[in-house]
Amino acid sequence: MWKEFKEFAMRGSVLDMAVGIIIGAAFGRIVTSVVNDIIMPPIGVILGHVDFSNLYINLSRTHYDSLADAKKAGAAIIGYGTFINTVIDFLIVAFVVFLLVKQVNRMMKPLETPPPPAATKECPYCISGGIALKATRCPHCTAQLQAV
Repeated sequence: MWKEFKEFAMRGSVLDMAVGIIIGAAFGRIVTSVVNDIIMPPIGVILGHVDFSNLYINLSRTHYDSLADAKKAGAAIIGYGTFINTVIDFLIVAFVVFLLVKQVNRMMKPLETPPPPAATKECPYCISGGIALKATRCPHCTAQLQAV
């Protein structure tokens, strides 16, 4: 069983997938930083100095000054600001993956297959087509043809 597992793990596609997952996880952290540190602060300023990561709905009857205080107290909350940031993260990642797949598809042109061999031939005398390849006479002008 160990030998089979080793063969499976050393296949190129499995190693490629592992590298892709590691790079994807790192890319996800970069996108999260871009959203939280670059995109959301200006949007928050435009919308009146709102910090989306601190937006929440308190479901308990106790008042808390911040989301961190509510979480620390174990209060029931709906953290919709964090959800908004996560949705923006997802949209950015999805868009970048879309662009990447589009570029890869553009680079990988379909392999050109040779045209199928002709099933019929043309008469060199009357230029009629659709004559079987094994025919020795043209059915239209009865000229002698070379068999292929």
